Amino acid sequence: MKEILRTNDAVLVSAVTALLDGADIAHMVLDQNMSVLEGSLGVLPRRVLVADDELAAARQLLTDAGLAHELRPHNP
Repeated sequence: MKEILRTNDAVLVSAVTALLDGADIAHMVLDQNMSVLEGSLGVLPRRVLVADDELAAARQLLTDAGLAHELRPHNP
């Protein structure tokens, strides 16, 4: 799995996961439940990871959705 996005914006994470779900791209969100430990301050970013073999498709999907500026730098 490769990290494609890191953000404190819960709405953005929700939108990205909805796009990935709609395209049947395997993904997972890490650190989603860390808000319990941090007191819901939004300090710890959530990370969205996609399957290695679907990274290019996920990047293209999010770029097409106008979210290219949110993507992590591509490290092959």
